[in-house]
This record gives sequence, C-alpha cells and structure tokens, in this order.
Amino acid sequence: MNTKAQYRLEPHEQFGFLQIKPVPSAEEIARFYAEEFYSGQYRYFNNSAREVQEADQAFHDGHRADVCARIESLRGHPIAGATVLDIGCGWGLTLKYLQARGARCAGFDPAPEAVDYVRSCGIECVQGGMDRMDVFGDRRFDVVMLMNVLEHLSDPVQVLRQIHGQLLAPGGVLVIEVPNEFNAFQLAAQEVYGLDSWWVAPPAHLNYFNPATLRRLVEGSSMRVAHEEASFPMEMFLLMGQNYVGTRELGRTCHESRMAFEANLRRTGHSDALSAFYQALAAAGLGRQVIAYAMPVAAAA
Repeated sequence: MNTKAQYRLEPHEQFGFLQIKPVPSAEEIARFYAEEFYSGQYRYFNNSAREVQEADQAFHDGHRADVCARIESLRGHPIAGATVLDIGCGWGLTLKYLQARGARCAGFDPAPEAVDYVRSCGIECVQGGMDRMDVFGDRRFDVVMLMNVLEHLSDPVQVLRQIHGQLLAPGGVLVIEVPNEFNAFQLAAQEVYGLDSWWVAPPAHLNYFNPATLRRLVEGSSMRVAHEEASFPMEMFLLMGQNYVGTRELGRTCHESRMAFEANLRRTGHSDALSAFYQALAAAGLGRQVIAYAMPVAAAA
C-alpha cells in the first residue's frame, strides 16, 4: 500500500463525495482487511475491534435499539421475522442483537477470524470481499446494513446499485452509517490546533462523505433517504479545549463523556429528545457520524 502522503483527495464527478486517488487495487484492499484491520496495527485504533465493541456494549446496544426501532417504523413491521444482511459485519455483534429480537440474520466479511467468531455464535456468515454483492446468490433481504463500511469501499457507487438491484427486497430498508468528514467542527478544530486532516486515513478509509453527498449517492442509486440522523459531535471536545487527536487516553475520556450523555438521556426517559437532537445535527451537516435509512423509490409511491 502507498503511504498517506502519496494519496490525493478528489471529488466524485457525479455525487461529490471525496475519494482517495489512486484507488488501491482489489487485491491490496482484500489483503489489508484480511490481514491487518482486525489483527494488525489497526486493532486497537478502530471502533470495529471486538474488545472495543464489547467493552462499550450498553452504549452500542442503545444505538442498535434506535436503529431497530427506526427500521420497524419505516417498514411498518416488527423486526422479528425480518431477514437481515449485514455487509462487512465484523464480529457480528449487531447481528447477535437483532437475532435475539427474532430477526433472521446473515452477514459477510473479508476477515476470517471475524467470520469464524460470527459462525460460532450460530449466525450464518460467509467470508467474502466487498467488491461483489452476490455472496448469497439471488436471495433478497428485508433489511441490508452498511454500518461504517461505505467509506472503506473502492467503488461505493457500484455497491449501492448492486444492493438496490440484487439484495434489497421490495419495501426493504438499507441502513448506511458513515463518518461525517470535513464538517465545520472538524475544520474549526483543525485551524485552532494547527493539525493536519487527521480523519483522512488511507488505506482504511477511501471515501469521505457528509449528509448532502451521501444523500446524492443514495438518490443516484434509485433509492430515497427516508430518515437521517447524526451522532454526537465528538469534535466539540476539541473546540472546548480537549485536544484528543493523537492522545488515546484523552480520546477515551471524551468518548466516556459522550456515552454518559446518551445514557443519562435514555435513563431519564428523554430518548425522543436525543433523536431530535441528532436529526437536527444531520440537517446542519454536523455530528461525528451520519446515519441514513434508504428505501427503494418504488416503495415511496
């Protein structure tokens, strides 16, 4: 793989999201995720690590509960009995959560150790790369999930079109979660501290979205964004004087504060206020992540 300095960022000519150029080859990407992403130097520096997910299970389960409720609202049916495919499922912890609520779950991921773990949990899982979406043949799913995956793909446009054309059942819901990059809080913090663009991280992240460019990509794939939210704007801590960039311990402290913020709102019965806050952030182009719920255009009629 090239070093970060050898890459450049260019806007996608049709949808405007930023892409790393030159794009690593399919072989380079597959090797990176199979050999490094979960077990190499990135192991403790990405939120997909199993240790991180399990240590913060209550926080992640709160998010999963929100996602589940939103899917049920959009489909008009309980999650129980629904078929769910998680693309890039990692350790399958979201699938475990949904399966416990009666969903019929499947996933695929390029990392063999993650696939083995998911299978050990009694969940259907296949090892496969991210360049083809026909891992399960001609099966279609009521819910397809791309949770922190689209930013890693060499051709996100083709993947979304394959999902719409080959995977998503009529009236189904595609859930996409991606980092919200180059947002105003990031750029302000970058200027305050004289930092480089620390969120630009090839070869792990090849694409950089915001709510507007993600929406354009979805709409260009014969789908519509039925609902959109953001997540807590972690960069606020930077703007309040806590420069966690490159400081793992301070970053963890800020993350724990964010988790407490959400937990206290949920515990006191103010989950609706939390959701409204995150919807407002997405509308303003802010928040650390953006979460879009997409449905086939035909389902909107």
